[in-house]
Amino acid sequence: MMVPMVVTIDGPAASGKSTLAQRLAQALGLPFLDTGLLYRAVGRRLLEAGGDPRDAAAALAAAEALTANEVVTARLRGQEIGQAASMVAAYPAVRAALLPFQRRFAGMDAGAVLAGRDTGTVVCPEAGAKLFVTATAEERARRRYEELRRRGAEPIYAAVLAELRERDRRDSERAVAPLRAAQDALVLDTTSLEPDAVLEMALRHIEAVAGRRADGSSLTNL
Repeated sequence: MMVPMVVTIDGPAASGKSTLAQRLAQALGLPFLDTGLLYRAVGRRLLEAGGDPRDAAAALAAAEALTANEVVTARLRGQEIGQAASMVAAYPAVRAALLPFQRRFAGMDAGAVLAGRDTGTVVCPEAGAKLFVTATAEERARRRYEELRRRGAEPIYAAVLAELRERDRRDSERAVAPLRAAQDALVLDTTSLEPDAVLEMALRHIEAVAGRRADGSSLTNL
């Protein structure tokens, strides 16, 4: 039997990390948290109040007022919310305000799967198994382009690629919790991989980690 563990999955936008995290959580029987939804919820709350995501004080106020009921995937879609989320996520105070929620989720007895940009480096640095999922910017833009088309939008690929690269820049260059792979993370490049292949590779890695800790001790030390 696999021992309880925290699994973190980080990576840039449209890399496939959320899809992998959901499938892993189902396969392992663990609860799942997409930490990016917290920042999207802050961005949505801010926009609905007529605030500016570039206003650090307003972003912090929105983060402090956020409730769990607002973190609903269906209400947090859209490029505008995504861009706002990327901006508010750059504020250290906003990240600090949302950190306790994420760590409480990860600290559940059964373990958990968390996906985001800094789950393996900041939120759960002692996680038992860490993954970093990536793909080329062009492939990620293609995926986002196709996703938008399925929703009925008429996106322009060049614009999608430019916005994605700008998000990558903000995420990787921010002063606090920049996007990067943890030193002990398995890096999975999904550019030319099918989802089933990515899932199999991730499960093999987690099983290997669990095997190394077969003494029954917890794989996290939050």
